[in-house]
Amino acid sequence: MTAAVIIDSGGANLASLQFALERLGAEAVVTCDAAAIAAAPRVLLPGVGSAADAMQRLRRCGLTQLLPALRQPVLGICLGMQLLFERSAEGTTECLGVLRGTVRRLEAARGRPVPHMGWNQLTHSREDPLLAGIAPDEYFYFVHSYAAPASEVTVAEVQYGEAVSAVVRRGNFWGAQFHPERSASAGARLLGNFLELS
Repeated sequence: MTAAVIIDSGGANLASLQFALERLGAEAVVTCDAAAIAAAPRVLLPGVGSAADAMQRLRRCGLTQLLPALRQPVLGICLGMQLLFERSAEGTTECLGVLRGTVRRLEAARGRPVPHMGWNQLTHSREDPLLAGIAPDEYFYFVHSYAAPASEVTVAEVQYGEAVSAVVRRGNFWGAQFHPERSASAGARLLGNFLELS
């Protein structure tokens, strides 16, 4: 029985995410087939690269109307989280509009290059089942140049010159700006928590 579907967003992290889920004992299928995604018990939307390219791929697969209407648990990862918002400042790209707001470019400074790449600590804003059993100051692995400002949908923040959203949630939609599949035991715990959501 398929535990989750990973949307084939064309990113290089698809296989590592699939392997991370399989290590947890979950069968995960990579696809952009709309019927398979609609029928899946859980859906993951990963992504690397540019928002415009990712949205174009979702449009080609006929998914831009389907994804915001899903009722099962959905987890956007890295760029996939950003695509849940209304738009991205990266080329003023219109995104899926599940979450209100615009994803904007991080500002570089001395000792704080862009992209934000490496391990960084979360600060929990509120409790959520996706973060069950994860310490409030746990480290996760980030690689991103754009970020969503902290807002009412923020579950956990990360500091990078300012507080930006590290985990977001609205209803059955969650997003993680970091890569749980590259975040050791904490990332495995988060993915395990997602697999238990119903």
